[in-house]
Amino acid sequence: MGVPVSVLLDRKGTVLEATGLDATLAEAAERMTARNIGSVVVTYDDGTLAGLLTERDIVREIASSGPSALEMAVSVAMLRDPTTCDPTTGTDHLMRVMTEQRVRHVPVVDGTWHLVGLVSIGDVVKWQLEELTNEAQQLQAYVRGSSY
Repeated sequence: MGVPVSVLLDRKGTVLEATGLDATLAEAAERMTARNIGSVVVTYDDGTLAGLLTERDIVREIASSGPSALEMAVSVAMLRDPTTCDPTTGTDHLMRVMTEQRVRHVPVVDGTWHLVGLVSIGDVVKWQLEELTNEAQQLQAYVRGSSY
């Protein structure tokens, strides 16, 4: 189970980079570069999830179409129906899904497909490492305390 994804979002914040369907790949790449992130969420005008655009999607389009691909709309290159989760999804389950499906970014949506946040594999791994470190410290403190 792990902790709910909402705990990760509370810790990292829910501010994320989103763009509309008609933004160009160049505009999306500039946003990713400015924020040092690997993806942008694509939303409809009402804020519901339309898709996910990653660095890999942009590279794939440039490799296929050349530099002119940067003028394409993100709607052409984005992944429609990306793997998603909701705020109650456990981090253990999410890590398993991300590993099995080989995805690095998962949009978090509510019951009406409105975007709540975005979780990266880095967010999940960071959380797991912090939890393991905390557990190890507690065990060390227990062993030290009981050896006196």
